[in-house]
Amino acid sequence: MRTTPPTLLTPLQAEFDALRRGATSPGAFSLHARAQAELLVALPPRYTEVLLGLLDRLESSALFAEESCSFSQQDLLDSLQLWLDKAALQLPA
Repeated sequence: MRTTPPTLLTPLQAEFDALRRGATSPGAFSLHARAQAELLVALPPRYTEVLLGLLDRLESSALFAEESCSFSQQDLLDSLQLWLDKAALQLPA
């Protein structure tokens, strides 16, 4: 069964929601996101570039126990949600 484009984002959004709840780690979310090859192919190339940059920053921020001047995990989570929202608009209905 082939996945339709709008549903390609569903597993990543669910994993992101788990990350926000603290039910998964930034590293686990990042691995899951990087494995979404079909989703990334369905999006314009710049979306992959932006997502990979956000994931790199998320993984780096996980090294800090608290917010630092370089890494605000809340800001990164907000940026990831914005990426998910914009990616949803790019996928054909």
